[in-house]
Amino acid sequence: MIEISDKEYRAISEFMGNNYGIKLGEAKKTLIKGRLQNLLTEKKIASFAEYYDYVINDQSGDALTEMINKVTTNYTYFMREPKHFDCLRDEVLPYFTKTMNTKDLRIWSAGCSSGEEAYNIGMVIQDYIKSSNQFINAKILATDISNRALEAAQKAEYLNENIDTLPLNWRTEYFKMSSNGKSVVDDKIKSMIRLAYLNLMDPYFPFKKKFHVIFCRNVMIYFDNKSKDDLVERYYDVLEPGGYLFIGHSEALNRDRTRFKYIKPAIYRKEK
Repeated sequence: MIEISDKEYRAISEFMGNNYGIKLGEAKKTLIKGRLQNLLTEKKIASFAEYYDYVINDQSGDALTEMINKVTTNYTYFMREPKHFDCLRDEVLPYFTKTMNTKDLRIWSAGCSSGEEAYNIGMVIQDYIKSSNQFINAKILATDISNRALEAAQKAEYLNENIDTLPLNWRTEYFKMSSNGKSVVDDKIKSMIRLAYLNLMDPYFPFKKKFHVIFCRNVMIYFDNKSKDDLVERYYDVLEPGGYLFIGHSEALNRDRTRFKYIKPAIYRKEK
């Protein structure tokens, strides 16, 4: 077992914080050591200091990708915080179908992990289209910094027990069985989703058009206050007037510093 010194851990945690906004407190030292141990063993690296130098000097970027995949926590599930999906169905979609000049609805799932949130959003929209008889050309951008998570999202394969929280009609209509016995998201939902790598700490988001809705739930809990405030301001700038921001119920925006208007717990809006 290779031990990690306070100095070595501080170097790794500061690197992740400065470049990716991920705040690794002292309490996670043992967790991070455990997640990186196998990498050091596989690469015959003798210390975490040597490993850190290896990562920052690797010109290919592969070592950094490996570390991000190991360090980040990609945990999510279908129908997480279901009141958000109720709000999307009952308030957000009716509002935009009435007010949009075109029927092009743009949604961003930021920190999408293995894709459950983005596909869940797609199912809500598809269900709304059928029940309301309204046409919506919905496009959902799903981004993450973990290539491992994006690969899982691209496969869109989930254990049968992992979709039990979804309504029965969704399970039968929006999924099909794969050869390995898993449930795969149907193409009519997958076609709404575009997956992409994106670092939320980037000072500029390269979007040509603004979004109507942003989901960034249970992501900013890993950020320090300044990183979170800066990110929220960038979200405001890339939202259409009247657009919605959904965050996790364990998170909150500083109402003294944000331009967003509080709507209800974990839901904010950019006023016109």
